[in-house]
Amino acid sequence: MPDPGAAVLLPRPSSGRVFESGRRVRLGDVSPRGRLRLDAIARYLQDVARDDSTDAAFPDPMGWVVRRTLIEVARTPRFEEWLDLSTWCSGYGRCWAERRTELRGGAGGAVDAVTVWVHVDVRTGTTRRLPEVFHEVWGAAAAGRRISARTTLPTRVAPGSASIPWMVRATDLDLLGHVNNAAHWSPVEEAATLFGPVPARLRAELEHGAAVGSGRAGVVHAIGAAGGVDVWFVVGPEVVTAARMRPLAEPSDL
Repeated sequence: MPDPGAAVLLPRPSSGRVFESGRRVRLGDVSPRGRLRLDAIARYLQDVARDDSTDAAFPDPMGWVVRRTLIEVARTPRFEEWLDLSTWCSGYGRCWAERRTELRGGAGGAVDAVTVWVHVDVRTGTTRRLPEVFHEVWGAAAAGRRISARTTLPTRVAPGSASIPWMVRATDLDLLGHVNNAAHWSPVEEAATLFGPVPARLRAELEHGAAVGSGRAGVVHAIGAAGGVDVWFVVGPEVVTAARMRPLAEPSDL
């Protein structure tokens, strides 16, 4: 049986392709208190993934859409901190692949993430089998590990949830004409403010359902849970995004 995708944070592989890059945390990436926001982290993950595909000369590097992302923030990167990014393939399926990414800051910022990306035909939106060139470039790092693209978060809005009207903005859309995966984290950030400050150390998961186009009105539902928040972004009758944020336990002293 394949492992659940984007559910565990595997260590850097001892062999195979690891792509490295870097960037500075900028003004548009942070909260009023200087914390690197989740939507900015998701954008960094997206950018380094695209840079890796381009550097590897992978055909049609735009032909990927995010299915699920897991982010763990052990120490929050801050405004103007320099981040070193490393990314590699940590598993794959028939039409999807798992990408593991580390962000390490010069001032101690530490973020780990893993994402399931589904390979698609950008003209039709249908899934495509991973080509042989994918395995030639990233297969060694994955070491044959098979993963699924199944989602795991509940898609039924919890009773008693707070509701926030949400309009899809023109700035949320990407080249595919859909709400970009990083923009889906903005409602999570908004919802989290209803239940107190975002934890300095956190674990957050987000899963995508149907693609959302321009001009759509939606509702963000959120409920506090276990020191964090559960979030659903609903457009019409459908939950198009489900997310969960929880405080990250302190490392064991053992």
